[in-house]
Amino acid sequence: MQASSWIADDGWLVRGHEAVRIEASSHFDLRPQEASIDLLVVHGISLPEGSYGGTAVTDLFMGRLDCAAHPSLHGLRGLRVSAHFFIERDGALTQYVSCLNRAWHAGLSSFCGRQHCNDFSIGVEIEGCDQDEYEPAQLEQLASLCEAVSRAYPSCRNLAAHSDIAPGRKTDPGPFFDWGLLHRLLEGRGVPMRRQPQ
Repeated sequence: MQASSWIADDGWLVRGHEAVRIEASSHFDLRPQEASIDLLVVHGISLPEGSYGGTAVTDLFMGRLDCAAHPSLHGLRGLRVSAHFFIERDGALTQYVSCLNRAWHAGLSSFCGRQHCNDFSIGVEIEGCDQDEYEPAQLEQLASLCEAVSRAYPSCRNLAAHSDIAPGRKTDPGPFFDWGLLHRLLEGRGVPMRRQPQ
């Protein structure tokens, strides 16, 4: 399937692609009417931190995380968060919120002087942490997703790390995320998205 055909008019990934799973979260609301999707925010996540695989990330975004399962999860009790997409270590891709709606991923944030990045961004969580390198399959999948997003929403040309839009509060996706490789993959696909300095 070509990346250009991944995203339907309703903002959901086309079902049936072998690497795509849909889990519709209730953790979203409407974007402001005047909002234009022009930013893709890259996050890093693992629950518990440094633990990969399992269902904890999806459970968090779906509001069913067992916060008693590990001491580090206790602080997440009652938290209502989501992202549009999640890319696992093997490159598997899950969507939780339509691109047309506002996922709750950025929190208190600012991009190039504009506040409330959730209003105009797409949030992509990559399974990882600040201490580990990300897998090549994840960067490949992210590049494919960026291509699909940029074709579905031509105004979306900006990339940012969560740490870029929430400096001092967030550090993800961390020092081992290979922005150079991502940019080379995007250039090879002719995708005009680039990380923007703040």
